[in-house]
Amino acid sequence: MNSVDVRFKKLCDFIDSKNEKELFDHILMQYKFLPKQLQDIHKNYFDKFRFWGQIDLDNNNFEYFTLKAKDIKNGIEDIKWLYDKLEDYSSKRLFVAILDNYINYNVELLASTVDKQNKHYFDLDLIEDCQNEVFVDLGAYVGDTVLDFIQTYGAESYKKIICYEITSSIYQKLINNTMPYKNIDCRLKAVKDKVGHIAIEQNENDISSNKTKVGQDIECVTLDQDVLEPITMLKMDIEGDEPYALKGCREHITNDCPKLMISVYHNNRHLWELPKLINSYNKNYKFYLRNYCGTLYPTEIVLFGIPKNKKQKNKNI
Repeated sequence: MNSVDVRFKKLCDFIDSKNEKELFDHILMQYKFLPKQLQDIHKNYFDKFRFWGQIDLDNNNFEYFTLKAKDIKNGIEDIKWLYDKLEDYSSKRLFVAILDNYINYNVELLASTVDKQNKHYFDLDLIEDCQNEVFVDLGAYVGDTVLDFIQTYGAESYKKIICYEITSSIYQKLINNTMPYKNIDCRLKAVKDKVGHIAIEQNENDISSNKTKVGQDIECVTLDQDVLEPITMLKMDIEGDEPYALKGCREHITNDCPKLMISVYHNNRHLWELPKLINSYNKNYKFYLRNYCGTLYPTEIVLFGIPKNKKQKNKNI
């Protein structure tokens, strides 16, 4: 047992020893121990990006702490499951850093896990090369991920790239930025687990964080229905809709076993629930975690699902 394993066990033992209220009290107290400047940074960040609950102690709003305690306590068995499933030391160390940040606001360990060597989503230790890829990018934004992919693996590395974006003003920039490259199909559609229409919830602070809500603004599709050919690589960063999109591409995950790069930081539970969902569809995946930004708080955390017999799967399709 190495030091990361020991640290993980201590965190799990601590969680097991507390009920939900005791865990809430501990997380709240650790927050109050932070310097006022760090408290304000956290509070303002959660006000800006409302994925994890709000903090407003002056008005007795403890939503953030309530959700953290509930999700961690109820998810402890899945947390242990994921730790055992993670394939390398870097992933396990990052997972421990995230848990320690959630419970104790430890920022030093989290900051030390940020990947400064690779492009976002394209860890060359996990995805060494790409050939003849059919790459689907959910949450393509202005095409930054596609351009990073081409820069990393080359313009001859793919057969086709399909980009999905939900914000019309951003969609035109996506088209303009990807126009110089061949076989890139841009689609102004939301991707979830049902076919129909959906509305866009605008984020006044950051247009890249626009989310979906009930409404009729834009066409909504499932990936299984909208992409009929086999896919070999799938990236998702869709502001909390990742579970729905995964359910809507179950057949692709089951039958094609594409390489997966899934954002798992928009909800506390996504960190352990999304790999469990993927594993229920196809047990042929090895799981890894990487941190591309989070220092004070775990953001831009990506789950990699790498097929165990990748070469064989790609050959078959």
